[in-house]
This record gives sequence, structure tokens and C-alpha cells, in this order.
Amino acid sequence: MAIGIDIGSNSLRVVKINCETLKKVAEYEKVVRTAEELASTKKISEAATKRIIDALQEAKEKIRFDEPFKAVATAAFRKANNAKEAVEKIRQATGINVEIIDEEQECFYSVQGVSFGLRNAGKDTEKFLMADIGGGSTEIILKHRSRLLFHSFPLGILTTISLYKSREEIVLGIKKQMGAIREFLQDSFEFFGKPKIFVGTGGTPATVAALKLGMEYATYDATKVSGSIINIDDIKEAFYELIRLDPRKRAKLVGTGREDAIVAGLVILEELCKVAGYSEMVVIDEGVREGVALEMCKIGEN
Repeated sequence: MAIGIDIGSNSLRVVKINCETLKKVAEYEKVVRTAEELASTKKISEAATKRIIDALQEAKEKIRFDEPFKAVATAAFRKANNAKEAVEKIRQATGINVEIIDEEQECFYSVQGVSFGLRNAGKDTEKFLMADIGGGSTEIILKHRSRLLFHSFPLGILTTISLYKSREEIVLGIKKQMGAIREFLQDSFEFFGKPKIFVGTGGTPATVAALKLGMEYATYDATKVSGSIINIDDIKEAFYELIRLDPRKRAKLVGTGREDAIVAGLVILEELCKVAGYSEMVVIDEGVREGVALEMCKIGEN
């Protein structure tokens, strides 16, 4: 057994994997909003640090951390001026050492996790384009056999809603930031060719898939979501369905802590499909946490 912990810019996710069967045996997820206020303060707030600590302690109660485990933190911690102090507070409160990983390491873990999910869904893992929309950044990765082209863009759902207040400003702000992504994709496609498979990972595409399957947050089933297909019309339908609801009803569908940020995520997702030139994508629930756990499995073999 091995455990992977991903402290993202919006959510904290934990998975325990059986290293012999390569099956997930336990999972945990909590919205912690690590990147909240980061755009304005350049710091991880005391409130966010406490949410992370509380979530880790809750995860330890639900998933016994008696197996080899590793905890990693991504974009929000990379950007924060007080990242080391926050990591130390987490260690003192939980006994868990958190490693702040760079963009290349995050890319590696994310690809490993997504490939794991694609294999389980019976999909090709040799060549695909993937987008991971996080709270503090969006990662775009093109995998071609054993080679990777990747870039982390400073376009996250929490940083977006902290910079732009109205829905109109959010839409315009996101569209303005698509130029750099379009240029990266054009160069990548010229180099490797355009993959047939476009993968969406992270909370936003998973939410669209869940709504399409008739799920609420409380009834979310990753085994049904992962490997499912969504298209641009599904994204638009989710957007218009959610903006009609008040925050309480929206939270029931997407989860508490996501009700205000999901709209920005949906705009980013739709614009990514447009600039990449795809009408549909494969949704994969797996990501960084699975990549970390799989690495721990390999370490245990040696």
C-alpha cells in the first residue's frame, strides 16, 4: 500500500493505492482554498493554513497513514512568500512533511496519474493533450510516447475570481489570457502533431461530467466520472444551469467552497476547448495524488 497527498491551490486530495493490484482502496478530498487571497497578499493565509491542517487531520482519521506516504504542494505554495512558514506550521500540527514541488515534478505526477486513469478506462496512453485547471494555475501538457511538452499558466479559478469581480470581467479576463496558451499549443502541435485525445482533469471537468450523469456532490462517483466524455455543449449547459442557482443550491451540486469559483472554471474550460480546437474531452478524475502514490509503490519495490 502507498498513499499520495496532493495539496492543491483549491482542494486537498488523498488516495491510498494497493501496490500489488494497482487499485485505489481509499480516497479523501476537501476544499481548502489554499490560493484564496494569494493574488492580493502573495501569502497563504492563516485561515487557509488552518483549513489544510484540519483536512489532513480528518484524512488521517479516515485513511490510516500507516503505509508509506508522501505529501506534495503545488502552485499556491510555489508562489507564496510565506510557503516555508506554512509548511512548518503544517508539520508541527500534523507531523506531515510537505514537499513543495516545481512545475516539472507536478507535470510528471499529473501525467502518471492521468495515464493511470486512462488505462483503467481502456483509453490510449501513448499520445494525448491534457489540461489541469487548478485554483492557482492551469497546466497544459502534451504527451507523445515518453516525451512531454508542458507549460504552467498563471490562470487559476481562485486567482481569477480574486482579480475580477463581475461575471463579465471574469469572462473578458480569461479570454485575454488565452493568447499565450494558443501560442504554446500551436508550437506543440507543430512539433508533435495534434493528439486525438484531449483530457480534462481537475474539479471543473469532473463537475461537468457529474452534472451530465445526474450526480450531486454528495453522490459523486469517480468510477463513473473517470473516462466519461463531455463536449462544449455540456460545459455551456453546466454554466447556465449553475449561474441560475443561488450559492446554497449551487454548493449542493458542486460542493461547499466551490460554489463561487466553479463559474470561472467553466469559462476557462470552454475557452481551452476552443483554442485547442477540440469539441469534446475525456474526463479523468485521477491526477497528482495518484502519481505520487504510484511513485511510492515503485520506491517500496526497491
